[in-house]
Amino acid sequence: MSTTPAPLTAAIRRSWDASRYLAIGIAVALLAYASAFLVVAVLLFAAVIIGLPALPEAAKVLRRFTEFERRRAATRLGVPFTPTRYPPLDNGELSERVRRVLVDPTVWRDVLWLPLQALMGNAIGYLAMVLWPVGLLVDGVALPVVHLLDRRAADEYGTPLPERRGWVLRWHGVLADLSAGWTRSLLTSSPSAALAERIEQLTESRAGAVEAHGAELRRIERDLHDGAQARIVALSLRIGLARQLLDSDPAAARMRLDEAQDGAEAALAELRHVVRGIHPPVLTDRGLAGAVRALAADAGVPVTAELEGVEDGRRLPAAIEAAAYYVIAEALTNISKHSGATAATVRVERPPGALRVTISDNGHGGAGERHGTSEKSSTGDDRPSPRPPRATDRGGSGSGLVGIGRRIAALDGTTRISSPIGGPTDIEVELPCGS
Repeated sequence: MSTTPAPLTAAIRRSWDASRYLAIGIAVALLAYASAFLVVAVLLFAAVIIGLPALPEAAKVLRRFTEFERRRAATRLGVPFTPTRYPPLDNGELSERVRRVLVDPTVWRDVLWLPLQALMGNAIGYLAMVLWPVGLLVDGVALPVVHLLDRRAADEYGTPLPERRGWVLRWHGVLADLSAGWTRSLLTSSPSAALAERIEQLTESRAGAVEAHGAELRRIERDLHDGAQARIVALSLRIGLARQLLDSDPAAARMRLDEAQDGAEAALAELRHVVRGIHPPVLTDRGLAGAVRALAADAGVPVTAELEGVEDGRRLPAAIEAAAYYVIAEALTNISKHSGATAATVRVERPPGALRVTISDNGHGGAGERHGTSEKSSTGDDRPSPRPPRATDRGGSGSGLVGIGRRIAALDGTTRISSPIGGPTDIEVELPCGS
C-alpha cells in the first residue's frame, strides 16, 4: 500500500504556499506603488535644495524595502541570499551622503523596480486568485480520478505512482517562481556591474589602506621624535655634564648620572610604548581573548567583555587579530575620553567565516565619521592609534572612526556605526576569516 499523499492534497498545499507568496507580493506591489510617488516627490524637493536632507533617509528606507524583497525571492527560489553592498549613508557630511545616493547604480535599480513591481505584482497576484476556483473545479474532479487509475495500474504492474501536479493548480507555483525570478533578476546586479562595483570598492579600500599606512608611519616617526629621541638627547647631555663635573664636583656628577639613569628608563618605556603600538605583544602572548580582557581592564569606564568562539585555542590570522584589537582599543579610548558613558560592552564572536566585534556604550552619542581629519589616532578608515589609540573628539574631527572604517575596509570587512544624539553608540565591524 503506497503512502504517497493524495495528489489533490499535495497540489492544494503547493498552490497555497505559492499563493501566500503572491499575496504578500500584492501587498508589496501596493507599497511599491505608493513608494514610487514618494520617491518622485523626494527628488522634486531635492531639486530645489530644501529636500536634500530627506534624500539619504529615503534611500535607506528604499534599501530596507528592496532588501526584504530580495530575501523573500531568494527563499522562494531556494537560492542563498547575499546582502547587497550599499555605500554607507549614516556618516559624513550631507553633501557627501547625497552624492553617494545619486551616483549609486543600485539605488536607481531599486527605484526602477518600484513601478514595475506595482504593475507586475498586482497582475500576477490577481491572476493567481482567479485560478483558484478554476483549479479547484478542474483538478478537484480530475486528480482523484486519475489518482485512482494510477493506483490500480501500480498495484497491477508493480510500478511506482507518478507525481500528478494538476492541470490548473500547478500554475500557482509557476507564477510564484516567475515573480520571484524577475524580482531577483531586476534587483540583482549583472555580473559586469557587480564586478565594476567590486573593483571600485577595492580601489577605494586599497587607497584608504595606503593612506592609513602613511599616517601610521608618520605617527610612529612623531612618537619617536617627540618622545624617545628627545629623551635620548637629554640623556646624552646629562652624561656629558656628569663627565665635566666628575673631577671638580663628584657629588654633582653623581646627581647628573642619576638623572641620566632615570632618563634612560623613561626612554626605554617610551620605546616599549611605540613598539606596543606597532604590534601589541599581548596579542602574540595571550591571543585576541586575552588582549581584549587587558583592554577592558585598562579602560577608563567599566567594560564588560563577552567573548564567544575566540577562546577555543584556534588562532585567527594575525592581520585579523590586529585589526580587531585596534578597533576595540580606539573605540574604548573614544568612550573614555569623549562619550560621557558610565559603562561599555565589548562583544567578540565568530559566526561562520567571519569575526564580528561590537562595542557599545551608554554615553551621549553623536560620534561621527568625518573626512579631512588629523592623523593622530587612527590610520586609515579604521586604524586606531597604536598607543592605545588616541581618540578623536566625537562629533569633531572623528578621525578615530574614520580610521576604524579604513582599517576594516582594507581587509574587505564592513563597519556599521550607530550613534544618535543622546546615545547609545554602537560600533559593529565584521571581518572575513577562515571558519
